[in-house]
Amino acid sequence: MTPEPADPTVPVVRCHIAQNVRRLRKAKGLSQEKLGELAECHRTYVSQLERCVTNISVDRLEKFAQILDVEFVVLISEPEADPRGADSSK
Repeated sequence: MTPEPADPTVPVVRCHIAQNVRRLRKAKGLSQEKLGELAECHRTYVSQLERCVTNISVDRLEKFAQILDVEFVVLISEPEADPRGADSSK
């Protein structure tokens, strides 16, 4: 189950995207800086995205999906629970 956003005005899907981008980026061994470079955006944008601070456009979301080698829908889906019970967003 996805944790609720700290700010109730933040849409849950934004938190899904944040958690999925972070999990998939780390699984591919990419730093925020490298993902930003590949997606043609700044590292701080990736950081803000992973912290639910900023919105992402559909075009950029599609670019991230291509880089992370997943279908677009994977990024907006509820993140899978970590089988070890740990918070996979850390």
